[in-house]
Amino acid sequence: MPRSRINGNFIDKTFSIVANILLQIIPTTSGEKEAFTYYRDGVMSAQSEGNYAEALQNYYEATRPESDPYDRSYILYNIGLIHTSNGEHTKALEYYFRALERNPFLPQAFNNMAVICHYRGEQAIRQGDSEIAEAWFDQAAEYWKQAIALTPGNYIEAHNWLKITGRFE
Repeated sequence: MPRSRINGNFIDKTFSIVANILLQIIPTTSGEKEAFTYYRDGVMSAQSEGNYAEALQNYYEATRPESDPYDRSYILYNIGLIHTSNGEHTKALEYYFRALERNPFLPQAFNNMAVICHYRGEQAIRQGDSEIAEAWFDQAAEYWKQAIALTPGNYIEAHNWLKITGRFE
């Protein structure tokens, strides 16, 4: 049973009712309707409750019928978020890349990729490999520059880190 049909709080129920009405009146294909149902179940219910396995399953299901590249990019981005939360950074990077292939204007994907690269750079420092650390930090800088270029004024901490480390051009 889709999570949207399980009893929830008033706001979730209201959202589900409004979303179902909109799906009936807005001209969309059955595939788009199916994708939205899985997406909604992943976002509104499972992921917000911390049930990442169920959310991930809903997102994977949503990718099957979703053909719109823009909408698909957000599904892939959310899959990346869950993998990041689970510490599966390689998988997360893969999904962020896939999201950006469909929508190169996702600053949050660039930011999350930068955070992962920065984390890996810090890990390399702890392991005593400064050369690898610098490569990861350089990659983080490139991603942060792209995120900042898309949304000037956001990512202030990243902007400051770029300046302090001499990576801001």
